[in-house]
Amino acid sequence: MAHKLALIASDLDGTLLLNGAQKLQPETCELIQRLIDKGIIFVAASGRQYANLRRLFEPVKDSIGYICENGCLGYINDEVIAKAVMENDLAHDIIKAIEDTPNCEVLISGKDTCYVRADKKFFAKHIRDVVGNDVTEVDNIFETPETYMKISSYEKGGTKNVGYWKNLFGDRCTVQTGGAEWLDMMPKGVNKSTAFKKLLEYLNVDPQNCIMFGDNDNDCEILSMVGCPITMNTAKSDIRAMGRYNIDTVEGALIKILDGDGFDL
Repeated sequence: MAHKLALIASDLDGTLLLNGAQKLQPETCELIQRLIDKGIIFVAASGRQYANLRRLFEPVKDSIGYICENGCLGYINDEVIAKAVMENDLAHDIIKAIEDTPNCEVLISGKDTCYVRADKKFFAKHIRDVVGNDVTEVDNIFETPETYMKISSYEKGGTKNVGYWKNLFGDRCTVQTGGAEWLDMMPKGVNKSTAFKKLLEYLNVDPQNCIMFGDNDNDCEILSMVGCPITMNTAKSDIRAMGRYNIDTVEGALIKILDGDGFDL
């Protein structure tokens, strides 16, 4: 049975944002608007927070869907469609382990902000000014004013020893790399696809009628469930192998799709 393209989802870092970029290309939102005008839904699927993503997609921010915090939050029309939280005891164990690890900084994701230690001014500045998050500084990282969702370890220069973290917490939570310098831990069983499934149910869209662009471990679950998985040429080999097609830029692929010279579902 032929499938008709209904929805395109895309990862951000390493996919829409290449080579450490923190802003979209000028034409990206124009292409997304053209998709919307054709009745194709666009979803940003990222480990980033909601406020961060809305700023990135400013020209189309009210016209797209969002999977945030690696699946801990899902939004459509500014309505929360999916939310997952982590139990406090597990969160505290993860925070302590990150703080005890040399060269690692801990970032706590809440619904509307993220939390960093007040005495880590350099890290707060990086998250606020470079990453583009809304940031709240707290004196005690073990006592935030809301329930924990995602807990991240930031390691400048590149995340090492992913296997260590999976051995330590993999039986209690989802452990995934979220970029070159980020390791993310979410409630057990939660990943981008958990929020994606709820968005598709809400929108009444068949996953076989979807495209997903991705490049990293945290994209695997959505890539494996959509009709047309597309991966970046810069992705590591096992991720690249998941793509029916491999591409250099998402923008180039969107132009092909809009021109009718796109990709088979």
